[in-house]
Amino acid sequence: MGQALRSGRFITFEGGEGSGKTTHIRLLAAALKHAGVEAVTTREPGGAPGAEEIRNLLLSGAPERWDVESEALLMVAARRNHLVATVWPALDEGRIVLCDRFADSTEAYQGWGRGLARERIVELHRLVAEDFAPDLTLVLDLPVEQGLARAARRRDGETRFERMSLEFHERIRLGFLDIVRREPERCRLIDARAEIDTVHRAVLAEVGRLLGLKLS
Repeated sequence: MGQALRSGRFITFEGGEGSGKTTHIRLLAAALKHAGVEAVTTREPGGAPGAEEIRNLLLSGAPERWDVESEALLMVAARRNHLVATVWPALDEGRIVLCDRFADSTEAYQGWGRGLARERIVELHRLVAEDFAPDLTLVLDLPVEQGLARAARRRDGETRFERMSLEFHERIRLGFLDIVRREPERCRLIDARAEIDTVHRAVLAEVGRLLGLKLS
């Protein structure tokens, strides 16, 4: 089903490792709740039972566990399950869905990071999602080494992607910046080097404009 037939709003958070996506989704969900709006929070890969199983395959093991084509196929298989089981039903109910990563991460990681042609990534996305895209994408940007240092302090352990080279992560950052440049109407770049409160205010301003709400 095309995006035009859905009544909710789909807001995605993108960025490299340690950029603060999970934190700012949590803070945004709390601000929306304070404004009387219950948001659905979810993530990719994952966000549905089958997709979470695929997530475990993608994030665990050695960096070379999957070649890039297999990795991309697993990503979009997880996405299809996530959309069908979680995202689209919530949007059909008119709900706000906040998602930690979506298709832009596939382009940044498997495309810019690992060299899969953008045309292949676009074809795979159309196969599983047709013309569906976020209403708003917030790209949290910060220097790679700072992000990896933040990620290393998390308690949930290092992922397979975090174990990849510094050059891989630099390419990912360039990929996200290119996406923002190409799609300025959908994407907003947010400086994630700032203090959490400053970043949070920037997030609230962008989401408030989309929803027609004053968020605090």
